[in-house]
Amino acid sequence: MKKQILILALLLPLLASCAEKQPEPYPYTPDQDRRLVVYTSHKEEVYTPIIREFEERTGIWVDVVSGGTNELLQRIQQEADAPKADVMFGGGVESLESYQDCFSPYICREAAGISEQFQSESGCWTPFSALPVVLVYNTKLVAPESLTSWKDLESPAFRGKIAFADPQISGSSYTALVTRIQTGGGMEDSLTRLCTALDGKQLDSSGAVLTAVADGSALVGITLEETALQHIAAGEDIALVYPSDGTSCVPDGSALVKGAPHGDNARLFLDFTVSTDVQSMVGQRFCRRTVRADIPADPSLPPLSTLNMVSYDVEWASQNRDRLLSEWSFLLGEVPS
Repeated sequence: MKKQILILALLLPLLASCAEKQPEPYPYTPDQDRRLVVYTSHKEEVYTPIIREFEERTGIWVDVVSGGTNELLQRIQQEADAPKADVMFGGGVESLESYQDCFSPYICREAAGISEQFQSESGCWTPFSALPVVLVYNTKLVAPESLTSWKDLESPAFRGKIAFADPQISGSSYTALVTRIQTGGGMEDSLTRLCTALDGKQLDSSGAVLTAVADGSALVGITLEETALQHIAAGEDIALVYPSDGTSCVPDGSALVKGAPHGDNARLFLDFTVSTDVQSMVGQRFCRRTVRADIPADPSLPPLSTLNMVSYDVEWASQNRDRLLSEWSFLLGEVPS
C-alpha cells in the first residue's frame, strides 16, 4: 500500500503538468500562392474526392464553400468588387453564361479532347459533365406506359403529384424548363401547361425531387439522369424515362472568377476537372456522362444519338433567363386550383 501511495505521489506533478499544457496550434498554414477558394453547387460526394485528389497532386490547400447554383452566383456577383472565390464549380452552363460578367474567359489545356457539342465558344466556362433531362416515376404506384413523354405529365392522374424543384433555386430545373419549352411549342403555352400540371406546387431543392418520388408523396418527377441513376442504384422504387417528345443534354461546368485572388491555381483546377483521370471518375463513380470525346461512353446508357434530342440553345437560355423566371413565377401564382 505504501508503495502505491509513493508511486501516486510521484505521478501527480507529471499529471498536473500535462493538464496545464494547451494543444499546439496546427503547425502549417499555406501561403497565399498555395491556396484556392472553390464555390460549388455539387453534392459533397461529387466534389470531395475530386478536391482531395487535386490537393494531393498539387499541394494546394482548397477552401470549399457549398450552396445552390443561383445562391452562389449571386454571391459572386455581390463580391465582384473584392472577389473571395477563385472558381465556381458546378451549375448548368446557361446559368454560368448568365453571369458571364463575373467570369474571365479561359480555355483549358486539354480543350481539344472535349466533344465539340460541349465546348464554350467564348471560353466563359469549362464543361464538367453531360446531363440529360429525364422524367422519373415510382414503380409501385405508376405503370410504365403511363409516363413516356412531357405531354403525359398533363394527365389528370398526375396533377399536383409531380415533383419539380423551384427553378429560381435549382439550375437543373431551369434547364428542364427550357427543355420543356423547346418540346412544347412556345414559351407561354408550355409554361402554363406545366404550371397547371404542378398545381402550383414545387420543391425547394433538386435533391428533394427523388426523395418525393421514392417515398410516394409524388408519383412522378423531373430531374437529371445522373441523380435518377444514383437513386435507382441504391435500390429505390424509381425508374427513369427519356421523354419521347424530346430531351436535352446540357453540361454543367466550372468558371474562373474575374479578379480571382488565386488565379493561377484556379486555372490548374479547371484543367484538372477535364483531365482524363477526373473524367473517367465522372463516369465510373458519379453516374454522369463524360464531356471528353476520347473516353468511351458507358455501355449501360443509351447513346445520345438514339434519343430524341432538342437543339438546346445555351445563349437563348442565358439571355432570357430573367424573363423566363419572371414569367414562371407569375404563372405559378396564377394557376387555378
